[in-house]
Formats: sequence, structure tokens, C-alpha cells
Amino acid sequence: MKYPISLIAGLALLPVFQAQAQRTPPTPEQMAQHEVSRYTTLLSLNSQQEADATSIFTAAATTESTLHATERTTHQALEAAIKSDDTAAIQQAATSLGQMSGERMAAHALAQAKFYATLTADQKTKFAELERGFHGEHGGPGGPPPAEQ
Repeated sequence: MKYPISLIAGLALLPVFQAQAQRTPPTPEQMAQHEVSRYTTLLSLNSQQEADATSIFTAAATTESTLHATERTTHQALEAAIKSDDTAAIQQAATSLGQMSGERMAAHALAQAKFYATLTADQKTKFAELERGFHGEHGGPGGPPPAEQ
């Protein structure tokens, strides 16, 4: 019996796709360490600042991770409500998702504020420059469009 090459190739790649699907997300500690490493490189944090940042960002990542898990469950409830045309449940799930998004945003902003308070004046200047670049002051995501000439 002859099998099409595409079927054979697809079966050969199946273990790769399964391995990708089983990838575990980083822990809050790993996410915090990544952020601390980035800021240490960009802002030349001292050891006390690194320790403070690790504590701050681990707490924020833990909160955000918990909210993310709850959001996933609420999205599933929203999908079920849509399929059953349950308008009250749709409204409730949508409202909950909006609130969770706000809570996640607040957790991130509070962590940034605590971290910012640990910086020296020079580091605060560099931090502001990084944030401007990240938020697209010159028309990137979140920034204004370029001025017309």
C-alpha cells in the first residue's frame, strides 16, 4: 500500500508538535529572574537592587500568573455561554475578564513603581528612556502617529 509523502512527513513531525504542546510555561520566579537580568544589564543594578527587584517582580509575576489561570477558566466559561446563548453569563464573564485585565495591569504598574523607587537618579533617567523606547514614542505600539509634514 502506498502512502502519500505528506502523510508520512506529518506523522514524522507528530512528536515535535506534541513536545511543543507539552512545554511548560516559566514559573513566576523564572519570569522575575529574566526581568531582573534585563534590568541589571540595562541599568547596572547593584546587588541590593537586584535582590529588591527579584522580590518585587516575583510577587508581581505570581499575582499575574494566578490571574492568567483564572482568565483561562473564565474564557472557557465565556465560550460555553456563547454556544448556549446565555446572555447573562456572557455579560458576567466579559465583566470578569475586564476586571482581571485591570488587576493584571495594576500588579505590573505597582511592581514598576516599587522598582522605580529603588533606582538612583541616573538609573531613573535611563529607565525613562527605556520606557519611552518600549512604548513607541515615535509611532510604535502605544505611541502617537508621526507628525504630518
